[in-house]
Amino acid sequence: MQEVDKIVDIVFDSIGSRLAEGGRVELRGFGAFTTRARDGRTGRNPRTGSSVVVPPKRVPHFKPGKEMRIRLNAG
Repeated sequence: MQEVDKIVDIVFDSIGSRLAEGGRVELRGFGAFTTRARDGRTGRNPRTGSSVVVPPKRVPHFKPGKEMRIRLNAG
């Protein structure tokens, strides 16, 4: 099991690194990982109710592939 853990860690690290560079990772038959830009906004602190500035950021996004969507909806 240690070998499997290492392989999974390497795959996830590689996906994370590629996304951090602004790239895209596609796993055929499964889906694609990309990032999306979020605009900055004014938010509200739920404890105090005061306004806070939320800076713009990139967030991860996953889009399932066609084969995955078919498999999920076949049941």
